[in-house]
Amino acid sequence: MAGETERIEKEIAQAREELAKTLDQLAVRANPERLANDAKSKALAVLASPPVKFGLIGVGALAVVVVIRKIVR
Repeated sequence: MAGETERIEKEIAQAREELAKTLDQLAVRANPERLANDAKSKALAVLASPPVKFGLIGVGALAVVVVIRKIVR
């Protein structure tokens, strides 16, 4: 019976350690600063892709032309 109790205590200790590790991993994943940095990195990567970058340049150039035409008139 004493061997059974020790085995159960070891299993409980192991489960606690695994739970603590899991909680630490969740704390790292849920860190708001890290989530914000990841979102910023992804947004910058999308904006740096050629189709998006050149599309934004085109829209900016068109806006400049429209503003200049309104000023000239």
